[in-house]
Amino acid sequence: MNTRPIIILLTLLACQIPAALAQWDARDYPGSNFDGPAFIFEEVVADIYQARGTGNLMVGSNTAIIVNDDDVVVIDSSISPAAAAALAQELKTITDKPIRYVINTHFHFDHAHGNQVYPADVQIIGHEFTYKMLVDGGSIGRTYGRFTDWMASEPGGAEGQEGLIPTPPNITLTDKLTLYRGAREIQMLFFGRGHTGGDVVVYLPAEKILFPGDLLLESMPFMGDGYPTDWIDTLERLKALDFDTVVPGHGRPFSDRERIGHLQSLLAQLWEKTGESCKQSLSAEQAAEQIDLSDHTTAFPQISGPGVPIATVERHYELRGCEP
Repeated sequence: MNTRPIIILLTLLACQIPAALAQWDARDYPGSNFDGPAFIFEEVVADIYQARGTGNLMVGSNTAIIVNDDDVVVIDSSISPAAAAALAQELKTITDKPIRYVINTHFHFDHAHGNQVYPADVQIIGHEFTYKMLVDGGSIGRTYGRFTDWMASEPGGAEGQEGLIPTPPNITLTDKLTLYRGAREIQMLFFGRGHTGGDVVVYLPAEKILFPGDLLLESMPFMGDGYPTDWIDTLERLKALDFDTVVPGHGRPFSDRERIGHLQSLLAQLWEKTGESCKQSLSAEQAAEQIDLSDHTTAFPQISGPGVPIATVERHYELRGCEP
């Protein structure tokens, strides 16, 4: 896989940014008191980029950029209005084409809380479940609450949530939606529940590139809103796609298709072990301390012994109706 990192230093290029970009001035939003670039753009193939945070501003998830003949598609809108505005502004150092579409891979705050900065002529696309969660407060619910301390520790994290208006997609899909932008075909696919109840996978068949959001990462994904048994089946359907490169919601792009099987195996064993813990009447806290997934250390090096996130066990217990 050919990738080359491109560091954009806005302080050197500010004179090239037209005044018309005032609508994208991150300084208009709380939490935007930062210096230097907010993003590093890595070119995956020509005109397709992954944007990752530099650490100068909390951005949450990665964002993917697809530059088409006449416009730009953004995949995931970041953790805050300030981060979304910074992305749109810094994107002008790569292309002067306008953002016309934003795709939410799922409803989590770190992927969708930048939606509100986009004007009415930008189409925001997501699954119907994502729409419901953003309308009903799901993005500022239980999972959001688990990460407030983390946000408070990062530049512009807690402040970036001030004045937040969770904004849902204005176009939704249930199973599949396809955009044709010039010569490019962009498929948005729902294969079933997994990381959330509405994970949209973006697929470029000609380029053989997959953007799975948090449905498939190189590391262990957050599982606190997941559907573990469905997730295994959803990943199995994902294998039918012909792709060479995965551009994930967290972490660097990768090409190892075996990651799908590794995650399926982890999910299956974890579901089995939480079932055993429930039968033993262990509390979620006890189970989280005792469950050992060391069999998967080779595929997931962050596993160093017994212990799994409490959010994972609580979610499994919730789905099982387990009340020890």
